[in-house]
Amino acid sequence: METRGTKRTAEVIEDSKNDTSNKRQKTSEENETEVKVQDIAHLMRIDSINMTNASGSGHPTSCSSMAELLSTVFFHPSGMKFNPHTPRGFENDKFVLSKGHAAPILYSAWSHAGHVPKEELMNLRKIDNDLEGHPTPRLDFIDVATGSLGQGLNAGVGMAYSMKYFEKVSNKVFCLLGDGEMAEGSNWEAMNFASFYKLDNLVTILDINRLGQSDETSLGHSVDVYEKRFDAFGFHTFVVDGHSVSEIVKALEDSKNITDKPIAILAKTIKGKYFLEKADKQPWHGKPLGGESSPVVENIEKMIQDKNASIIPQTPESEAKEPEHTELAVPECKYNVGDFVATRKAFGECAKLLGDQSNLVVGVDADVKNSTMLQFLKDAHPDQFIDCFIAEQNMVGAAIGAGVRGRIPFCSTFATFFTRAFDHIRMGAISQCNVKFVGSHCGVSIGADGPSQMGLEDIAMFRTVPNCVVFYPSDSVSTFHATTLAANHKGMVFIRTGRPEAKTIYKNDEEFKIGQSKVTLSSEDDKITLVGAGVTFTAASEAAEKLKEAGTNVRIIDLFCVKPIDKETLVKSAQETNNTILVIEDHYPEGGLFEAVCSAVASEGVKVHSLAVNDVPRSGKPKELLAKYKIDCDAVVEKVKELTS
Repeated sequence: METRGTKRTAEVIEDSKNDTSNKRQKTSEENETEVKVQDIAHLMRIDSINMTNASGSGHPTSCSSMAELLSTVFFHPSGMKFNPHTPRGFENDKFVLSKGHAAPILYSAWSHAGHVPKEELMNLRKIDNDLEGHPTPRLDFIDVATGSLGQGLNAGVGMAYSMKYFEKVSNKVFCLLGDGEMAEGSNWEAMNFASFYKLDNLVTILDINRLGQSDETSLGHSVDVYEKRFDAFGFHTFVVDGHSVSEIVKALEDSKNITDKPIAILAKTIKGKYFLEKADKQPWHGKPLGGESSPVVENIEKMIQDKNASIIPQTPESEAKEPEHTELAVPECKYNVGDFVATRKAFGECAKLLGDQSNLVVGVDADVKNSTMLQFLKDAHPDQFIDCFIAEQNMVGAAIGAGVRGRIPFCSTFATFFTRAFDHIRMGAISQCNVKFVGSHCGVSIGADGPSQMGLEDIAMFRTVPNCVVFYPSDSVSTFHATTLAANHKGMVFIRTGRPEAKTIYKNDEEFKIGQSKVTLSSEDDKITLVGAGVTFTAASEAAEKLKEAGTNVRIIDLFCVKPIDKETLVKSAQETNNTILVIEDHYPEGGLFEAVCSAVASEGVKVHSLAVNDVPRSGKPKELLAKYKIDCDAVVEKVKELTS
C-alpha cells in the first residue's frame, strides 16, 4: 500500500516490525528516554487503578488504553513543551482531553510532571477536592471542561486558530479523543474547520480502543477506515501502535515537518491494556478493579524497569503572553431619540466600534453575519473574525477556545440556532468561558420566514445556564450599552437582538448596568405595571398611549437585563400598581420573561399575568403575527382592561 511520509497503515506497521533497513539507529540516550516514558506510562496505569479504587468509581480501563500516548506527549522531547509550574501560561503548548472520563490518568500525568502532589491523587472525586470525575477549569491545568463527548476538538481548534492567526505564535494544541466519540457530528465539524484553516499547529490523537460503554464502537479496530476518513477531511495522518512509545515518538517527530495541514495520530490500542483477562473485554467500562486489582498491578509492576522514573517536561519555546484587558468605553451611538433602527444593526455597529478600540474583540459566525450584522466587524477588521460556516456546534466550541486564549469572542447567529449547540453552551459554563452569545431574529416578529427561524426558546435556554448574564435591549442606545457591558464582563453573556426596526427612546448619556431595568413611564395613579422587552416593550408603550386616552394610566418597565433580574424595581413598581404585573413577550411562556419575573416577585404577593406565544407559529407579516399570537398593542390594551375592570 502506498504511504506518504511516515503515514502508515496497520499492515505497514506489522510488516515493518522486523525491517530496520531504513531506520536511523537511536542513541543510547534516546533509548533510555523511551524506556523512561514507558515506565511512566505503567506508573500512570497503576495510579489510575489506585485512584479509582479509592473513589469507588472511575474508568481505569479507558485510562490504560491511552497510557503510552499520554506519557509520550507529556514527557518525551517530541511531545508538548510546557512549564508544569505555570500550567495556564500562554507560552505553553496546550493539551485537551476530549475523552474526559479518562481524567485520572491525566491527573497522574500532571503529578509526574511535578504539579499535583502524589498523595493528592487519592482524593479523586471527593466533594472537597478539585480532581473531579471529568476535568474542569477548577484545576489550573485544565483550560476547558470535557466529559460530554465530542467537544474537546471544537475548543481545541478554536485555541489553535487563535494561536496561528490572532496571536501568530508557535504554540501547539494536542487533543486526545476516544474512538467512541467519533460518532458525534461535532468532531467532523471541527475537522472540517481545522483542514480549511490549515491548522498545522493542531495534533489530534485518536485512541482507537474498540470498546464503548455498552458495546463495540461502530468501526471497532478498523483503523484503515479512520485513516481514509481523516484523509478525506484533509488531515495528514499517522497510524501507530498506541502502545509502542517508539512509534508514537516517530509520528510526533515526523509531524513537525508537516505544514498547512492538521495532524492526526491514529492509535490502535487495547482497552484495559495489561489488565490480564480484563483487557479488551466488556463490561469493565467505568468500573474500578477493586478487589481484583492486585494481580493486575503486580503484572504491570513486573514490566517497570525504574519505579522512580521521571522526566522534566520540555521548556516552552513560544514567547506568547497573556493579553492585557482594558476597560472598553461605550461607543457613541449616533442615533437620536425617535430614530428607528433594528437592535441587531445597533449590535453590529457597536461590535465594530469595540473592535476599533481593541483587537481582542473578535467575531465568530456561522454564515449569517449579514443578518446578525456582525458583518460590520468583519468588514472593518477581517483579522478579528472567525468564519465557522454552517456548523453551530463548532462555532460555539471555537469561540470557547478563542476565549481561553484571551480573546473577547462575540459568537452570533439566529437565536433559534443556538439550540443545536446547547450542550456546547452548557459545557462552556462549566468551562467558565468568556464568550458573548448574540441571538438575532427572535420571536414571531421576524415575520415570513416561519417557525423554524423564530427564536422562541432562547431566553429559557440561556436563563438555565449558571452565571450567564442575559440582556434583551429594546432600542439602539440600550443595545450599545448591553454590547459594551458584555465585552467588559468576565464570563458568559447572551444578548437577544431583534429584526424589526425599533424606535430609539434613550439618550446617548443614559446609564445601564448589569441587573438593571428601566422604568420608562410612570404616574402616581398607575393601575398596573407592564413589563416588556424588544418588540413587546414597543407594544406596551403604544398600548399605554391608548389606555391613557381611555382614562387608565399604566407603568412600563423595559426589562433590559433578564438575568440577573432587577427584583427591586419590579417589586417596588408592583406595590405601587395594585400588586399587579402584566408581562408581554415574543417568546414561549415557559422559561421566558414571564417566569423570570414570577421568580423575582413570587415571595412578595404580586399577581403576575402573561401575554406570550402560546402555540407553534406560522409564516406571516410581523404585525399580523404579533396580532395573531396576541402580543401586540391591541392585545395589551384588551388584557389591561380585563385586569383592571
